[in-house]
Amino acid sequence: MQLMTKEIEEKAKKFPFDSQDGKGLDAEILVKFFDPTGAGTWYALEYDPKNQVFYGLVALHELEYGYFSLEELERVKGSFGLGIERDRHFINKKIRDIRADHIPSHLADKQLTA
Repeated sequence: MQLMTKEIEEKAKKFPFDSQDGKGLDAEILVKFFDPTGAGTWYALEYDPKNQVFYGLVALHELEYGYFSLEELERVKGSFGLGIERDRHFINKKIRDIRADHIPSHLADKQLTA
């Protein structure tokens, strides 16, 4: 699956690094990536097109904000050799909107603040 599309690249122009500082739970999510065979979910909030690096909320074993690269996501191979996928049906949401329906249940009680 193609993780970065022209549509996402165009949308990302509105979300350079530091563009969502201070928005906290109202930060807008650019794109959602997930491991179809595991627990990993990456909510990209900002993007640097030159270096192909995202900043966002990452739900793996812990829930944390951090940087992750497109290359890094493309290299991951999970069970059955499946790679990371982009959620094509993810409707633009803010961080506050994902708690109930997208944050893994074992992380749902964590406090989300940017």
